[in-house]
Amino acid sequence: MTGSDETHSFRLVYVPGVMPDKWVRIWNERCPGVPLNLTQVPAATAAERLRGGDADAGLVRLPVDRTVFSAIPLYTEQTVVVVPKDHLVTAVDEVSPEDLADDIVLHPLDDVLDWETLPGRPAFERPATTADAVELVAAGIGVLVVPLSLARLHHRKDLTHRPLRDAPESRVALAWPEDATTDQVEDFIGIVRGRTVNSTRGRTQPAAQDKPGRTDKEGARRKPTAAGRPGANRRASGSGGTPKGGKRGKPRRRS
Repeated sequence: MTGSDETHSFRLVYVPGVMPDKWVRIWNERCPGVPLNLTQVPAATAAERLRGGDADAGLVRLPVDRTVFSAIPLYTEQTVVVVPKDHLVTAVDEVSPEDLADDIVLHPLDDVLDWETLPGRPAFERPATTADAVELVAAGIGVLVVPLSLARLHHRKDLTHRPLRDAPESRVALAWPEDATTDQVEDFIGIVRGRTVNSTRGRTQPAAQDKPGRTDKEGARRKPTAAGRPGANRRASGSGGTPKGGKRGKPRRRS
């Protein structure tokens, strides 16, 4: 196979907790000739993978450097606190930061939330990863605040979670290098934005076929004029018609 005939793949990275399955399925249905290579990467390294050309686009957590990347925010995740099932906060449906004042709140090095002040009491050292922090929660060392998707990703039968209000939230976005907006990136943008395969904004949408008939200078089909309709001139030249400019009045009475 020559280089010009080679089919290039679309390389997509995604961060833990993000579930791209639906978009991948739609891609495979619409672009069967272009393989999609999917790679999970740590949230902290996703931007560097994109900047280095290791991927065409990424499902990442905001913020990203907008002087380098274009980004389309997709959704905002709910923030939850992960606790043992016998923890006191399991008695309520929602937790406030004040409810965690007496707890050790673990702060892993790969935390994706932008805290000004972490609630609760700090641990002596920060766990290396969210997975390590979950193990410490299970051991009764403390509690952990994460986006809901990460709580689900690291689910354990002996742990549960509750929504935490008044806490930072994580936003997920599709991002790609601004100077590398390829046709395949445009195709994936259409998928994550929910455009149909027949969307007028789709890159591969075929041009509409011109219908027979005259068109005006804007390309719109012109409606037939009165002169162009069958029988239009009968009223002027045939019996019973009114001559152009003539007036129809009452019949004159004979004296």
